[in-house]
Amino acid sequence: MDSFDSLMMLKNEFFALSPVAQAGLAGLFTWAVTACGAALVFLTKAVNQKCLDAMLGLSGGVMIAASYWSLLAPAIEISEHRPEPSWFPAAIGFLLGGATLLACDKLLPHLHLGSSLDESEGPKTRWRRSTLLVLAITLHNIPEGLAIGVAFGGVMQGDAAGGIAGALALTLGIGLQNFPEGTAVSMPLRMDGMSRAKAFWYGQLSAAVEPIAAVVGAAAVTYSATVLPYALSFAAGAMIFVVVEELIPESHREGNVDLATICLMIGFTIMMILDVALG
Repeated sequence: MDSFDSLMMLKNEFFALSPVAQAGLAGLFTWAVTACGAALVFLTKAVNQKCLDAMLGLSGGVMIAASYWSLLAPAIEISEHRPEPSWFPAAIGFLLGGATLLACDKLLPHLHLGSSLDESEGPKTRWRRSTLLVLAITLHNIPEGLAIGVAFGGVMQGDAAGGIAGALALTLGIGLQNFPEGTAVSMPLRMDGMSRAKAFWYGQLSAAVEPIAAVVGAAAVTYSATVLPYALSFAAGAMIFVVVEELIPESHREGNVDLATICLMIGFTIMMILDVALG
């Protein structure tokens, strides 16, 4: 059996799985990409700041595009066949997603990338800088996992082939922007004097929540079709909150505004192409 036949067999086996299982595997993929980004700490002690800001900008563009093309637009399309106004689930879900992340931002102690320990947000705590940094990225990754989960779970509510293709496009896009996230966590920890192994551990740990969130999201919409447009929009609102609250300010912190903005537009374009071409 050649490699092409093996690939086709894997593809068929994946398509035969339940949406919840597909979501779990997709979440494991995005976690693995984060781990690959974190593994750069074994090759170098520091990443050029311009390169890091460019990667953060790229991540922001991917998340913005995914929020519309893969989440909000399908939510509105699904709602057109329901009794409530087509804009209602998208508007409610979107605002609720942002409000939930805002509440988490206020209730959980965390530290944004590039910030000093005295700039930590949320309740005051004596937790270490590494713990606060990982918490911030973990909060960031929860809506990404949910987005993947509701995309795969939504396959049961529509065209199976097109739905899976769209969910795979979303997974590829989120995986693409997870690579720099892993680097952005592990590198500052290494620069602070942490060992390579521990810096890598914390870098990959920040995305460990994604497979869990993906399974939860898929299960929720699989067992209750009514929540699908709300869940899609919720994930979109949470992701947009992360982009505006964290990624854009962090990519501008060192003055590389133009570079980060250009890379954000490139990331948006890449994700748009992925979603339209595959979805």
